[in-house]
Amino acid sequence: MDRRAFLRSAGTVALAAGLAGCGEGSGETGDYDVGMTARKFEPVSIEVPPGATVVWKNTSTHAHTVTAYEDAIPDDADYWATGEFDSQSAAESGWLDGNDGALYQGDTYERTFETVGTHDYFCIPHEAGGMVGAVVVSEDATTDA
Repeated sequence: MDRRAFLRSAGTVALAAGLAGCGEGSGETGDYDVGMTARKFEPVSIEVPPGATVVWKNTSTHAHTVTAYEDAIPDDADYWATGEFDSQSAAESGWLDGNDGALYQGDTYERTFETVGTHDYFCIPHEAGGMVGAVVVSEDATTDA
């Protein structure tokens, strides 16, 4: 093999190794279901069957929350948010009083969803920038969501 051919093949292998994992789509998250980038949840919406546990992971360097919209979850569902607050106003106050409920880089939050319906949520510090999401709990969903 001549020198140029060797360098070409070595460069291709190095490039492939360097890019390994960079092409993952939102459905290939490994140890979590929803990632948090600088200003959005990825994916924005996820569909799961009743009894499924959804795991969020802060994949950015910004602090985030996962906070249910109190008036946008099914009527018979319990309220949920990082920091284990019992209401949206308590979660928002906790954040304003000292970043209570914050998830920092690499932190995770998990919630098991039993109630069928759409559970809308947001990130308190980034809601104005459009950082909102939804967990859709459906009898028709598969468990590999």
